[in-house]
Formats: sequence, C-alpha cells, structure tokens
Amino acid sequence: MKSNVEPLLQVEHISKRFGGLVAVKDISLHIRPGEILGLIGPNGSGKSTVMKLIMGIEKPDSGRVALKGIDVAGWPTHRIARQGIGIVFQHSRPLHRQTMLENIKLALLPDSLLRLVAKPGVDERARAIAERVGLGAVLHRHPPTLPFADLRRLEMAKALGRDPEVVLVDEPFAGLTSAEVAAFSQLIDGFRQDGRAVLLIDHNVKSVAALVDRVLAMYLGEQIAEGSADEVMRNETVRRVYLGGEIETHPRPELDRRAGEPLLDLRGVGVLYGKAQALDAVSLHVHEGEFVSVVGLNGAGKTTLFNAISALVPYSGEIRWNGHSLRGRSAAVIAREGIVHCPETRELFGDMSVRENLDLGGAHLAPKERQRQLEWLFDLFPRLQEREGQAARTLSGGEQQMLAIARALMMRPKLLILDEPTLGLAPVILEQLSSAMGRLRESTPITVLLGEQNVTFALPHADRVYVLEHARIVWEGDPGRFASEMGTGYL
Repeated sequence: MKSNVEPLLQVEHISKRFGGLVAVKDISLHIRPGEILGLIGPNGSGKSTVMKLIMGIEKPDSGRVALKGIDVAGWPTHRIARQGIGIVFQHSRPLHRQTMLENIKLALLPDSLLRLVAKPGVDERARAIAERVGLGAVLHRHPPTLPFADLRRLEMAKALGRDPEVVLVDEPFAGLTSAEVAAFSQLIDGFRQDGRAVLLIDHNVKSVAALVDRVLAMYLGEQIAEGSADEVMRNETVRRVYLGGEIETHPRPELDRRAGEPLLDLRGVGVLYGKAQALDAVSLHVHEGEFVSVVGLNGAGKTTLFNAISALVPYSGEIRWNGHSLRGRSAAVIAREGIVHCPETRELFGDMSVRENLDLGGAHLAPKERQRQLEWLFDLFPRLQEREGQAARTLSGGEQQMLAIARALMMRPKLLILDEPTLGLAPVILEQLSSAMGRLRESTPITVLLGEQNVTFALPHADRVYVLEHARIVWEGDPGRFASEMGTGYL
C-alpha cells in the first residue's frame, strides 16, 4: 500500500449530537486501498457512532463522508452499501430456519424489485465465500446448532457477498478465545490482501495493534491520538485514558492473606451469553479483610464475573462463600448473607432523595444502628450530607457514584463488590473517591472486590491483583509485581 494512493474512504470533520450529548466531535480519518485503520477507545468513546455515521445508520450533524470522492453522508444505508461499503456487525442475527448456505446466498441476491432472480452461479459463489471464511464444512447446518465463532464468520461471509471496497468491522474479537482471535485476524488481513480498505473498531488494543497499519484513538467523542500502533500505545494521553496515569502501590505487609479458608472462592467459573464465552474457567479467591482488584479493559468480563457472584447470570463451575456453595441461592439471599454489589450502572432511585436512597440501603438495621451508619457515611462522603434532601437524578455523575457506594455500605456488607466506580468521573471526584477507599482499607475490616480498567485507581487500594483478558484470568500477583511485570503490557 503506497502513501500516494488516493484514499477510498475519506471522513472529514464529522460530528453527531444526541440531545445534550456530543457523541462524535470533529472526527476526520482516511483509509487507502489495502490498508487497515484501527479505531480504538474505551466504551463510550464514540467508535460505534462513527461507524454508524459512515454506514448511514445515523446521519451526521456536520461533516463529510466521501467514498471514492463521492459524498455519501446522510444517504440511506442501502445506497451506501450499494456504493461499496460493507459492514461486519458485532452481533450476528442470522435466519435460524435457513441453512448457513442459504443465509450466505441471501446476501448475494439483488436488492432491486425489478430483478428478483439471482444471477447464475450464486450457489458456487456462496460456497467459495464460505470456504474462505472457514464455513465450508457446516453449510448444511442451521445457525442455532453452531458455535459463536461460526456465527461471526457468517457475518464476514455476508459482508463479502456484496464485494465491498470498504469494510467496517465492529468489535470482531468480542467473545472469542485467543485461538479464534488469531483466526479472525487472518480473515481480516485477507480483506487487506484483496485491496479493500478496512476500518477495524475495537477496544482491545493488543488485538488491533498486531493487525493494523495505523491507529486512531478516541475518547469521549474526540480524537486523542493517531499514528502507528506503537506510537499510539506510547502516547501519554492514550495511556492516561486506559491506565489513568502513574502506577502507585501501598502494600499492607501486616495482612496475612494465606491464613484460613477464603471468604470467597471461585473455581472454574464460566458464563455464556448465547454462544459467546463471556467468562472462561475463571478461578480466584478473596480472604477476609483483603482488597482484591480485578483489572481489565472494557469487555474483558469484569461485570459478568460480578454478576455471576451475585446470581444475576447463570454460570458453570463453583462459587463458594464462607465455605458453602452459592449455587441455587437468589440475588436477594446472597445480598442478605453479606455480598453487596455496587453495579457499574449505579441503579439509584432518581426521584428519591439522597437520604431516602440511603435509608433503603439500611432498611434492615435498627434505627440507632442505621443512624450511626449514616453519620459514618456522611463523614466518609461529606458531599452527600450537603445534598441530603436533593433528588438523586439531579446529582452530578461523581455524586451519584458516591451515593451508590454509600447505599451499598449502608447494608454493612462483609464483601463489597465495586464495578468500575471511576467510569466517566472527573479528576477531582476521583481524588475524593480514592481518599474514601483509602480510609475504608486502612480503618475498617471490610473486604472489597474491585473491578476497574483504571489501574492507577485500582492498584493503590489493592492487596492482590487479577488481570482479566478475553474472559480469562491471565495474571495474578501483588500490585508491586503488576507494575514491573504487567504495566507495559496491559494495553
């Protein structure tokens, strides 16, 4: 691929607003024939919105999307597809009553009411595409009988059916094993070998870096870096977005983590969403009084892990609490036994006041005990006392996060599960939250299981660390070892 070749796809200064939210702001990119551009960023960065703007699923408020010099911005999706842009969707939606061959042949049929009969040779072409993507041996089978990876291959086959010059590939590695990631990388590289221009959208920096020619990184709708994969991964802004800054650790040598049976013990836990492997043979343990951090990029499986512990999703394997299996217990019973889950989505009662939300968390406590707990929490989060009578939905994002954590603490948990507490928070709120976490760790006997992408928040408050990647635990150790062994390879 030569740099003097004209781009097939040229996106110039596109922006998109949804009400008061600026989802994409002044993004520009270009892709030449035989080139793969990686579009990366944490969840909520605007990557998928950019893809939808290019494909016509959403209309840009401003800017230009040019395919071979023709501005297609705002065109209907079917016209853009006919013009030469194809898309490989993250979620497969096949026709379940048709065979795999029939699903692929449907993608080859004409889209004109004036021509309802397929061109000669459609069967042979469908079979050739199937062989290319690795579906040749299963063409007679129906989608529900096949593994998740084969359904993703079907999406690639359908995209190839239109013979696009530009291919948009959305989150291709989500839910795949390491071996499947390697196989799909080869398929995507095949698009490049064909001379197609490829936009590869993913939050998994490692998988993208091994495949792309260039990378464009986004955060909160804006471009923050562009260049080679190595340049972007070393970019300070990118590292701050993914890691959060410099890694610090605060070990507690006095904590004997090896004594006795673990408070929480997971053994070979697996979770499937349909056919997608969200957790794969995950084993970890937490001793009483420990702060354990599970770190991983968005999509690694942290939320699924916590939902399995709280009985919010079915799982295989075993989860033991205080020496007893949690199998068959409801989420309510598990919470009453002391495992309190503060979810990423916060789940506050928006029309109720701060005080009313807290009172709900402490409803099981005696009045005097509830008042003592409330006073302690107001000392931990003074901002909440200032807004005691304010409706939860009118709080800032940081204040809502404080309220969600405080409500969980009102239940006086034996184990507090915190899922991505720093997501989307301003630096000043992060400092306040970090200070509160430090006080919990140093002055209370509480046990905490924390899930975070931001390792510079997670590690100072951790006694041990697990790294979750592609639904599996890939590393375990103390925070000091993480800094030396995993810090440079986390992205």
